Amino acid sequence: MLWPRLLCLFLLVSLAVPDGLCADEAESRIAERRARMVEVIERHARRAPNAFSGDVIEARVLEVMGRVPRHAFVPERQRPHAYDDRPLGIGHGQTISQPFIVALMTDLLDVEPGHTVLEIGTGSGYQAAVLGHLARKVCTIEIIPALGRMAATRLELQGYENVSTKIGDGYLGWPDCGPFDGILVTAAASHIPPPLIEQLKPGGRMVIPVGGPFATQQLVLAQKTETGQVKTHRLLAVRFVPFTRKP
Repeated sequence: MLWPRLLCLFLLVSLAVPDGLCADEAESRIAERRARMVEVIERHARRAPNAFSGDVIEARVLEVMGRVPRHAFVPERQRPHAYDDRPLGIGHGQTISQPFIVALMTDLLDVEPGHTVLEIGTGSGYQAAVLGHLARKVCTIEIIPALGRMAATRLELQGYENVSTKIGDGYLGWPDCGPFDGILVTAAASHIPPPLIEQLKPGGRMVIPVGGPFATQQLVLAQKTETGQVKTHRLLAVRFVPFTRKP
């Protein structure tokens, strides 16, 4: 049949898989790359134990990282590097985060199957896809319309029916989609936005990089107590694109 061969050729070209492999073999090679990516994530985690609530990233998070096709969430020119442990440009001055950082932030959010989660900064849609395997419902906001539309299309094509997308100002959150058990912010803000704190449930968690674009940024875990107080913990130095707002 022609279709399997065309699929194979697409995988060979877009992911730099050696020629001569059939579609099944190409998919197997891609799965091997994901497995190696997970091994690298685990090595990074062992070097940064103070960033976790436990000693390592939870097995369920690593399992999801080994399943989500990162190559489906990056531009075609970046697909040969899809499973490298580094951020990749996705256009419009934005990036898809390093796989270790995606795994770390997901682990810190401590997502349970019944949770509703908010992501600020959809980007390519990859982080939302990872969360979609762990939460009951994911709401994700992107301020750049072109990125938001592309991410929505990718997520739909990949079958993520529990992920809702929106184009808008993430600083304001998404009240109609919440309240939220967890909030994950994928851009560096100068402070934790008060509207996001308001939309976080008591007992909920927020993971957010805090700092200026030319200053040291810190990955911060904010926890809302049952009485509404917020406790923050600085975990490690990071580098994210700046938090963008509508003018």
